[in-house]
Amino acid sequence: MNNSVTLKDIAKALNLSISTISKSLNDSHEISTDTKKLVLDYAQKHHYLPNRMAKGLKEGKSRSIGVVVCSLENNFAAQMLDGIDSASTDKSYQIIIMQSKESQKQERACIELLYAGGVDGILISPACETVDFSYLQSLQDSGLPVVLFDRLSDEIETHKVGADNFKGAYDATVHLIKNGYKSIAHLNTNTILNIATERLNGYKQALEEYKLPYRADFLRSCDYTDTKKLNADLEESIKYYMSLKKRPDAILTSTDQISTRCLALLNKLGYKIPEDIALIGFTNTDLADAFNPPLTTVHQPAFEIGQLAASKLISLIEKKSQEPEYETILLDTTIQVRASTRARK
Repeated sequence: MNNSVTLKDIAKALNLSISTISKSLNDSHEISTDTKKLVLDYAQKHHYLPNRMAKGLKEGKSRSIGVVVCSLENNFAAQMLDGIDSASTDKSYQIIIMQSKESQKQERACIELLYAGGVDGILISPACETVDFSYLQSLQDSGLPVVLFDRLSDEIETHKVGADNFKGAYDATVHLIKNGYKSIAHLNTNTILNIATERLNGYKQALEEYKLPYRADFLRSCDYTDTKKLNADLEESIKYYMSLKKRPDAILTSTDQISTRCLALLNKLGYKIPEDIALIGFTNTDLADAFNPPLTTVHQPAFEIGQLAASKLISLIEKKSQEPEYETILLDTTIQVRASTRARK
């Protein structure tokens, strides 16, 4: 791999013996503080990963899989992790779960830690900040199996498993149209994630097919990185929609948090759903039936996404061939119809 170094490389670069380098990295009392600092700084700067090498040499395989998700609070993520756990346990692999909190910097730190810890492969659902996949790509090029799940990106060539977000949004929009709604707004995230663009494109495609105009003022984005900001953006968006001269009669929301919070905010602001405005959203919450009114949802096969992604990764780990044909697997979403999109009289 082009961006990690060996003990020998460090010794040569710093003009010290291999034994001095090794003792410095192991914090030996025989070595001066200055030398230790010099060695550690160099090792960190050049991605020296000691545990990984020691482990790899000793065991060959660690039977562990690193999993990086954006957040563990998310109901959808929990269901995917359940699927990952199920597939991994079946094959006697342990999983090490880390969260990026939507930060590219933290995501990279998670991957570095997992790699240094000697995992056999990495499953990752990228943070919304992540645009640069070169670090992950270099790990993959060095032979570490990588599978992207849920949030897929065109920025890296690898195996990918997710939901068919385009069709999910298309089906949701068609469901609204067939129930008599003609002015459909779309609340999305302010990210460049594939899921956001695919859902937007599915919504646009349905409008086009049913000869309804796409209105730019009906598309609003919310900041997804911070809960307070998300709530503020959502409230502002709903007030904006309802102040329009020709206001929407339905909203399609694109993520778990946006969908559930949008329903709560509409209720808080005193709007009747679906009489004043209908609502359909991407969410896997088990509480959809208990909401007021029960929420029509685009349900994603979260457990199956996790299970399939983990099975794919394990088969890559256990395969002998080094040249994989990369494949992208998209699973179908389902519309679960409830009172929030009742047909218009």
